[in-house]
Amino acid sequence: MIILGIESSCDETAAAVVADGREVLSSVVASQIQVHHPYGGVVPELASRKHIEAIVPVVHTALKEADIDKKDIDAVAVTQGPGLVGALLVGFSFAKAYARSLQRPLIGLNHLEGHINSVFLEETSPPKFPFVALLVSGGHTSIYLVQSHTRTELLGQTRDDAAGEAFDKVAKMLALGYPGGAVISDLSRKGNPEKINFPRPYLNKDQFDFSFSGIKTAVNRYLQTHPKTYKAEIPDIVASFQQAVTDVLAYKLIKAARLQNCCHAALVGGVAANPCLRDKVMEQARKYQITCHIPPIEYCGDNAAMIAATGYYHLQSGNRATHLDEDVYSRADYRNILKTSSS
Repeated sequence: MIILGIESSCDETAAAVVADGREVLSSVVASQIQVHHPYGGVVPELASRKHIEAIVPVVHTALKEADIDKKDIDAVAVTQGPGLVGALLVGFSFAKAYARSLQRPLIGLNHLEGHINSVFLEETSPPKFPFVALLVSGGHTSIYLVQSHTRTELLGQTRDDAAGEAFDKVAKMLALGYPGGAVISDLSRKGNPEKINFPRPYLNKDQFDFSFSGIKTAVNRYLQTHPKTYKAEIPDIVASFQQAVTDVLAYKLIKAARLQNCCHAALVGGVAANPCLRDKVMEQARKYQITCHIPPIEYCGDNAAMIAATGYYHLQSGNRATHLDEDVYSRADYRNILKTSSS
C-alpha cells in the first residue's frame, strides 16, 4: 500500500511517499529557517504564506523522487493537528482536494502520533509493543505508553514550556540566533556542563510531568546577576543548561519504562536530534537493560514520512477515512486521540 503523506503543522512544508508503513520511497522537506531567523522564532503569518508557495512543488518532487504516478497512490495522509492553524490549513486543504481528485481515502492525523511512529521507518529491529516513548520538540514534551501503532496512553506532559521551546528562549536571551536547539547543541561542545549548577526540574521523580519555565528563569537570573562576565561564559552557560534539561528528560523516560515494565523505549521529536540527549538516554537505557530506539536524524524533526506511515497503520486498523467537512485543530485533544486510537 502506497501512502502520500503531507505535513505543514509549523514551519516545514513536507511531502513523502511511504510503502507499507516502513519503506520510505521519498521524503521532501522545504524548511523556512532562513525566513524566520531574523525574528528569533516562527512568525505564523509568514509560515502560512510560505506553505502556500511550497506545497505544490514539494508534493510533485516527492512523487518524482519516488518514481511513481499520482494514480499509484492508495491514500493521502495529512497532519490535521496540533499546530499553527494557518499552517495546518494549507496542507490539510491541499490534501482534501488532492484525495478527492484521485478518489482516494483521506486520513487526517495527529502530528504527535506521527512522531511516535517515526521509530518504525526503515527500521530492521523496531520496538516491541508495549513501549514507552518520550516525545520532545519545540511545542511538545510528553511521555506515552504505546500499546500499538494507533493506541497510546498519555503518562505525563509539560505543565508549561516544552523542552525545545526552552532551548529557543534561552538562545534568544543570549542572542545566539534561531533555531536555538541546534545553536546550543553546537556551542555546548565548547563549554563545561558542570560549571553552573542549574536546577533539575524533576517535580515528582515517580511521576512524568515536566516543567521547564523555572530553568529558563534560572538562566535569565544568572545573566542578570553576572552582567559583566556572562558573555565570556556563554559556552559554559548553554552547556550547563543543556545538561540540566537532558538529565531530566533521560531520567523520566527510563523511569517510565521501568515502572511500566517495558523492555523497549523510544526517543522521538525534534529535540531527539540533540547528541547530548541521545547519548544520555542510550547510556541510561543500557544501565537498566532497556532497548532504546531513536529515529535517524532526518526523521526526528517534522517530516511527512512519519505521517504517511501513521496513515498506513490507521487504514490497516480499519479506522475510518476523514470526512471532507472536518477541520484542523491547534491543540492536542488527548481524549480524542484515545477515542480515535481505540476505534
